[in-house]
Amino acid sequence: MANNLAKVNQHSIVVGPRSLKRAAFAIAATALALPLHAQTVTPNLPGPATVTVQAGQESSSLSNPPSLRVQANEVLKQPVTEANTPKIYTQGIASSAEQMDLRQLWLALKLNNPQLSSLRESYLSAKATVPQINAPANPQVGLVWSGMPPNSPFALGGANAPSATYPQGISSNNGFSFAQPFQFPGKKSLASEIANTNAEALLAQSESTYLQLGAQLSTLFYSALAYQKELQVLKNAAMRLEKIKNLAKARNNKQTTSNVEFLNAQVAQNAALADQFLIERQLHVAIKNINTLIGRHSRENLVLVGNMHRAMTMPSLLELEDFAETNHPSLKSSALQLEAARKGVDLAKKAYLPDFQVIGSSFTPRGPFSANNGAMYYQFELDLIIPLYFFTKEKYGVEQAQRSQAAAEAGSVSSRQQIVLAVNSAYAYYDQARRQAQFLKERQLPQAGDAYQVSLTQYSNNGRGFNDLLIAQTQLRSLEVQLALAESNLLQAQAVLLATAGKEPF
Repeated sequence: MANNLAKVNQHSIVVGPRSLKRAAFAIAATALALPLHAQTVTPNLPGPATVTVQAGQESSSLSNPPSLRVQANEVLKQPVTEANTPKIYTQGIASSAEQMDLRQLWLALKLNNPQLSSLRESYLSAKATVPQINAPANPQVGLVWSGMPPNSPFALGGANAPSATYPQGISSNNGFSFAQPFQFPGKKSLASEIANTNAEALLAQSESTYLQLGAQLSTLFYSALAYQKELQVLKNAAMRLEKIKNLAKARNNKQTTSNVEFLNAQVAQNAALADQFLIERQLHVAIKNINTLIGRHSRENLVLVGNMHRAMTMPSLLELEDFAETNHPSLKSSALQLEAARKGVDLAKKAYLPDFQVIGSSFTPRGPFSANNGAMYYQFELDLIIPLYFFTKEKYGVEQAQRSQAAAEAGSVSSRQQIVLAVNSAYAYYDQARRQAQFLKERQLPQAGDAYQVSLTQYSNNGRGFNDLLIAQTQLRSLEVQLALAESNLLQAQAVLLATAGKEPF
């Protein structure tokens, strides 16, 4: 049984669509901070898909938590043009199958998944607000004229002309003004720091979503490998039943047994062949879901490279908990949100401090649009914008910021508790899956194989024990399928456990 997957290298099957139920395990085991929107596909698309599963080698270590920062920074450095504006779309159907292992699938998920692309663009949008907040306020430019005689509201050039009533003329003080508002030193820089911290928290949330989608992807990947192995088990069972059917036919020709044994063997063989259709449909749907998660068309051909028997030394529960508390993106996001909330309190307290406005003006004794304006006069004004009305707005602004900080602190504690609990739950499931796979492989399956060989030898020698032989064959097939599912569940549990702790499973 250890080489069943290797025997089907380069083996292709044509399968049909059906919904996949095992994908729910990844969502339940990775109940983290962000809601996970499961991306499924409608299995009613026309046309079959060719699926090939190959054996390969993979490894894992507890290091290097996931990061989307490098990719986001590369996009951030590029100017936004129509050519490099991201377009969320479903790719066309490829002409040839693409070969991918689990690491390549996770990379494709990171680059092409529409949900992650949306979160990445939201992060870049939030980062773009930081320089806007830190930029100086816009200046104000004005035109000033005053002292105009009655019935001449727009006499810009003649407002200073002498008359019998005003022999010295009227000083109109026409001119220009320039005003520049300023916030109290430290307000803008603190507000920009808060915006930048919130943007980094959004990036950490996108990394947490990446882990959740990756856990779902790993579940689908190992489910597809298990389906392929189940198909091989069913084919082996059909071959064994063919041998039993030939023995029953030979006995029937010698008139040592009845024709019922041959018919029962034939019915059992057909049942094994019929079970293959169910597995093929499940395998087809798993491939379609994988294609959708990594941003490809659901009907594209895909070659999955993996090893159902790879050995992985998992860290201890204590190491996983420590790693999660230190590196999990969800906890990073909570810490950044708490930092932003604390800075928000400082910014709210700065609202008690006044803001400023500087106004510079130039005046002429005649209108600004008339010739020979004469001597120029200048004026400088400093305005102080102070909070009034007994600091009502400022007092409640500080209270709002303090309560937001308390909510962020409670949320950070809750996130830490949920992450640790999720790691413990995932580790318990992994330990159970490991023991179940070990028990099936080391005890139950060898015993079932021995029982089948004894029954087959007995039936071949004296023609008795046909029912015992069918029962032994059925039990052997059932345990082989159970072992394939147990090994798949073990690999799924390993991947989900690492993703729950904040690490890619490779």
